[in-house]
Amino acid sequence: MAEETKYNHTKVPKFDGYYEHWAMLMENLIRSKELWSLIEPGITVAPPDATAEQLQAIEALKLKDLKVKNYLFQSIERSIMETILVRNTSKDIWDAMKRKYQGSTKVKRAHLQALKREFEVLEMKDNETVEQYFSRTLAIANRMSAQGQTLQEVEVVEKILRSLSSKFNYVVCSIEESNDVTAMSIDSLQSSLIVQEQRMKRQIEVTDEQALKISNPEKGAGRGRGRNNGGRGRGRGRQNKEFVECFKCHKLGHYQSECPEYEGNAHYAEYNSVEEMLLMSRTNQESKVNAIEPWYLDSGCSNHMIGHQDWFIDFDDSYRDSVKLGDDSRMAVMGKGNVRLKINDLVHVITNVYFVPGLKTNLISIGQLQQKRVTVIFKDDVCKIYHEEKGLLFTTAMSSNRMYMISAAVINPRCLMSAKQESTVLWHGRYGHLHFKGLNTLSKKQMVKGLPELEEIEDNCVDCLAGKQSRDSIPKQANWRASAKLELVHSDICGPITPQSNGGSRYFITFTDDFSRKTWLYVLKEKSLALECFKSFKALVEKEAKCAIQCLRTDRGGEYTSNAFSDFCSKEGIKRQLTAAYTPQQNGVSERKNRTLSPTLSVKDMTPEEAWSGKKPSVHHFKVFGCVAHVHIHDSQRKKLDDKSKKCVLLGVSEESKAYKLYDPVENKIIISRDVIFEESKSWNWNKSKKPARTDDDWEEIESADGSNDEKPVDADDQFPATNNENMVSETSSDSEAERSSPLGPRIRKPSVRLNDYVTGQAAEVDEDELELHNLAMINTNNDPVSYTEAVKHEVWRNAMDIEMESIKNNDTWELTTLPAGCNSIGVKWIYKTKYNEKGEIDKHKARLVAKGYTQKHGIDYHEVFAPVARWDTIRSILAFAANNGWKIYQLDVKSAFLHGELSENIYVSQPLGYISKDKSLVYRLKKALYGLKQAPRAWYSKIESYFSTEKFEKCPYEHTLFVKYGMENEILLVSLYVDDLIYTGNNQKLMDEFKSSMKKKFAMTDLGKMRFFLGVEVHQNSNGIFITQQKYAAEVLSRFGMEHCNQVSSPIVPGCKLVKDETEQGTDATVYKQMIGCLMYLLATRPDLAYSVCLVARFMERPTEMHVTAVKRIMRYLKGTLGFGIQYKFNSKSGLCLKGWCDSDYAGDLDDRKSTTGFVFMLGGGAVSWSSKKQPIVTLSTTEAEYVSAAACACQGIWLKNVLNYLKLKQSECIMIYCDNSSSIKLSKNPIMHGRSKHIDVRFHFLRDLTKDGAVELVHCRSEEQLADLLTKPLKLEAFCKLREGLGMCDVSSLVH
Repeated sequence: MAEETKYNHTKVPKFDGYYEHWAMLMENLIRSKELWSLIEPGITVAPPDATAEQLQAIEALKLKDLKVKNYLFQSIERSIMETILVRNTSKDIWDAMKRKYQGSTKVKRAHLQALKREFEVLEMKDNETVEQYFSRTLAIANRMSAQGQTLQEVEVVEKILRSLSSKFNYVVCSIEESNDVTAMSIDSLQSSLIVQEQRMKRQIEVTDEQALKISNPEKGAGRGRGRNNGGRGRGRGRQNKEFVECFKCHKLGHYQSECPEYEGNAHYAEYNSVEEMLLMSRTNQESKVNAIEPWYLDSGCSNHMIGHQDWFIDFDDSYRDSVKLGDDSRMAVMGKGNVRLKINDLVHVITNVYFVPGLKTNLISIGQLQQKRVTVIFKDDVCKIYHEEKGLLFTTAMSSNRMYMISAAVINPRCLMSAKQESTVLWHGRYGHLHFKGLNTLSKKQMVKGLPELEEIEDNCVDCLAGKQSRDSIPKQANWRASAKLELVHSDICGPITPQSNGGSRYFITFTDDFSRKTWLYVLKEKSLALECFKSFKALVEKEAKCAIQCLRTDRGGEYTSNAFSDFCSKEGIKRQLTAAYTPQQNGVSERKNRTLSPTLSVKDMTPEEAWSGKKPSVHHFKVFGCVAHVHIHDSQRKKLDDKSKKCVLLGVSEESKAYKLYDPVENKIIISRDVIFEESKSWNWNKSKKPARTDDDWEEIESADGSNDEKPVDADDQFPATNNENMVSETSSDSEAERSSPLGPRIRKPSVRLNDYVTGQAAEVDEDELELHNLAMINTNNDPVSYTEAVKHEVWRNAMDIEMESIKNNDTWELTTLPAGCNSIGVKWIYKTKYNEKGEIDKHKARLVAKGYTQKHGIDYHEVFAPVARWDTIRSILAFAANNGWKIYQLDVKSAFLHGELSENIYVSQPLGYISKDKSLVYRLKKALYGLKQAPRAWYSKIESYFSTEKFEKCPYEHTLFVKYGMENEILLVSLYVDDLIYTGNNQKLMDEFKSSMKKKFAMTDLGKMRFFLGVEVHQNSNGIFITQQKYAAEVLSRFGMEHCNQVSSPIVPGCKLVKDETEQGTDATVYKQMIGCLMYLLATRPDLAYSVCLVARFMERPTEMHVTAVKRIMRYLKGTLGFGIQYKFNSKSGLCLKGWCDSDYAGDLDDRKSTTGFVFMLGGGAVSWSSKKQPIVTLSTTEAEYVSAAACACQGIWLKNVLNYLKLKQSECIMIYCDNSSSIKLSKNPIMHGRSKHIDVRFHFLRDLTKDGAVELVHCRSEEQLADLLTKPLKLEAFCKLREGLGMCDVSSLVH
């Protein structure tokens, strides 16, 4: 300034978009002028009867307010000031700025959350200095403090130490070891890091990959002995060639005659010359060349600078800095990048150019060029720039004002964008329509070679939309909330729910007010009652809130979109909002209420009840739902010595009375009383029944608060009505109609023991617990459809259903007719199953139409239901018999076997889904059996039995599923039947072919060829014999329970292990435990080595503990190491088959009840055919008694096996040899000795003595080391276990010689 003014001009801070910083500066300014009272609290409005002094004081305040407004006008730009509508006082302007840029508390919280996240993910960049990183970190910390979150200094210090770049790792370790970080200040940390950073800069040799690399030529002046000295000295005095230019390559340091290159590259470009030449050709064709611009070579400029942002080809807009001009003013650097220039028809790239908005001239820094490998020579008013490899780049002469200027055209990169976009589309297609983020990752991280930099295009790829389009994300928070009661009501229906209530209600409907989030709940019997329920709800809430429902939001269920519902809403003026298809999230308020009726967080700092009614609810009367409550009995309702209270279950609070609502499970009554004492930590034992079920009339008895009885009927749904406050509904399970019709429960039928080997068809009548145990061994590892709707979408299942219907039609199974009066039709259902072969490959897709036989009534729809099935003992005996004789075993499968069974009852079934005729009222009358009917197994067995009788087969009297046909010359044909699976073998191929042809003519059959996979057992037949294993099934068991990668062990149980029932130990999941036991049980068809261990752990299925689960897992670990183990039945045509048995017992092996374990095994053909490991039913008093009981059970099994083998013309010796290692038991079986120690033995076990006397059985002594049954009674050491396992004929499938 030319001269000083008298008064210092106050510098007002300009508003730059950062409100918190500006507000702090302005507040400091206004307070320094003692004018802050005009902002807070502001100018006081003069009262109507103000005195002259008051008016004068207010006028003075208005004059001061004009000064504050003047400051604000100077600070705020005109464009912002025009958006402020009320500008009467400075307080109005200040409050408007605060609302505009600081926002409400909710907005501040959102800003604070964003700042917290930014602070958490903050990391130091590789090219960032310590000072820059501290500035960025502290800026975020200060902004958080302005939003109300003050960070402690130790938090900032720890954050900086955690987020420094990797080059400071050793510095951070040194600081943490030598200093107390919790007491370190930010300033001391910054100073330490800056010192370390300066040391790093001196030690690191900087290498740069930029385009123009310039080096400063060193002068050789001065004295010295060096060869390049330019002055006098003792050197040889050669001429200095440092500034000599070669006329051939235009490089310095040699003459043309000394030039090593005679063909130089005339072009120069950045990075790779080949790549740049390609880029240059593209640039010349597609890029736009601007007009020639002047560029000044400035030795006082610290960096290249331009003022045009559109000239950059690579621009980093996040870079910030400032430069100081010659007049001490500063200009902001708003980014940096690279610029492409065209000089003398050649393209040059200048890197690290600053973008300084408002800069009028383009500057090239000599200082920045000085750091590159380019030589700059100023000589004879001419500036020449050389590159050490490319030679002379360009020259420029001094201007009239003694400045060096380069005239160059800037190549505008905008025209290159279309080519890049075309390149992006091309590479997008080359990579199989990979998303653009993935392409950019490959390019930027240089994960592949040859991929250029790509730009994301705005147009969508049609192919990607067709193949990969996904649903839009649903916002987590609603953009709009109701501002008044009943402005918006959410509603949804949930159900059907099992079990239903006593009144038959299976659904509940909720209505939620969006403003208060209070919810009303009603129970429904059917969805069609939603409209009537909504009318009742509308009348209730509109009278309470004294306002009408304006809008109702629901899903598109038929109960909401019916004409009646829509007409009612239109008539009442209620706006409807329906969710989009398959988008329940749009009605998320009601959908979440279906999961839980807990309070919501959408209403801040209050409950929905308070938001609705305006009153804070009281919860002192809350008790745990379902807890035990003791209700006082009034004196008039009891006698002198009767109990004064009764035990009930809490349901909630009464709707009509100021009392509790309780349920008496013994009397099946609802009680309303206020005299209650609660035990909230206890609950009712629902498994313990104290009184028979009551009839429906008992529900009419309700005790009121004073103990009197109201004789009014109560609907079942009114037993647990919803209160106005909580709207909670609970339902009790009702008894079945059969139980309510009689005061006594149904008679429990105990099946006869003679039916143990038969499928009686009563499996559908057992309770759910038994049904769960029956299905334990089933494994479903595929994704078979569970409904017709799911299956009809796939062609394979549609074809399978067509085949099933065609089979039913060909068998003449039914006929379409009308349902006679008084008759009921049985429903049908489709069952789908994928069949696999022994290799785990898909064999076929099977669809089966089954009847819902559980609705049949005994004596009306069926009578006899049982049908025999083959025993595994019989099947293994046939395998051993065939292997010994070198026979091949073949397998047949009857298609839709149950459809061949003829019915004697009149049974009607409904039409199946997908095959319904035009008249939907018609039903099918069954002529033959259908799968699912209780009498279907018996009908099929009767049919196949009559066929075998016609074909001159003889049924074995000891095994009803074994049929034998004898020829003229000792020819024999054996057939064993397991429902619809048949295996057959014999010594005459012609006889077997005739049987197969006859079966195919009579039934629809599938010829499976040689027996390979039968009931989950893999069968290998070769010249050495027959080998059976369950390798595939065992692998599925391990995979099902996550044990496929477990460690292997060599024995299934630890030697000496004794499992007991531990009531003190925490129980485990009994369901999973039962599933594991069930799966392992089916493995016993081919694995006698697992019999004892599996049967042992099966004793604890009622309440398993961790100890028992560990034992099961060890069995699976043993199974993992022996997946391929099975039984080998060897071929031996010279010697006949001899049945031998071994029996043993483990005396008092069970530590809980001290009962012994019976084990026996029978060998035939070199392999075991029958075995058992079972706890004895009695407590024996000695080892002799235990062994005697075991031998008796073994003898019974031996007699049965002998009879079966004799029927197969496999004559056994008159006496069956049973090996026992107890001499006393052998003696006791022959003579009634030791009467004093054996007189108490049950007479049924003395059956053994009769067999021994008749010569049918003979007990032979053997050593304990040779007792094969020892494996079935106790855990053995590894050596003994392996020896006995091999003695049972077990081996690995890999050891077979094919």
